[in-house]
Amino acid sequence: MRFVLIILLFLVFGYSLGLVLTNSSEIGVNLLFTEAPAMNLGLLLILCLFLGVLIGMLLSLLLFKVFQNKWEISRLNKENKRLQDKLTQAQVEIEQLSHTPVVDPAVHPDSEVYVEPIDTTTIR
Repeated sequence: MRFVLIILLFLVFGYSLGLVLTNSSEIGVNLLFTEAPAMNLGLLLILCLFLGVLIGMLLSLLLFKVFQNKWEISRLNKENKRLQDKLTQAQVEIEQLSHTPVVDPAVHPDSEVYVEPIDTTTIR
């Protein structure tokens, strides 16, 4: 990987050198409110290319961060919806369990539990 980066760096350097040598005319740049001093056209092209790459990289990082935040928000919304459904289901189950009648002998003394008698006359 390092070898590929070194080759890429030499190619960019060679391209930049070619731009400066082939475009050697001096040119002034009007920036609407001020004027930049006259400079080599090839150097101006390299400067514009470098600034364009730098601004593009910064904007792509910012855009990636925005998309990453949107993905995180949608994931959290899905998890929130799942947990809300689970909570609703648990509340329904609790409500159903609270309305089931429970026979308590202390409350209902006339309702006795039937216990089958054991035959003690025969030996097992």
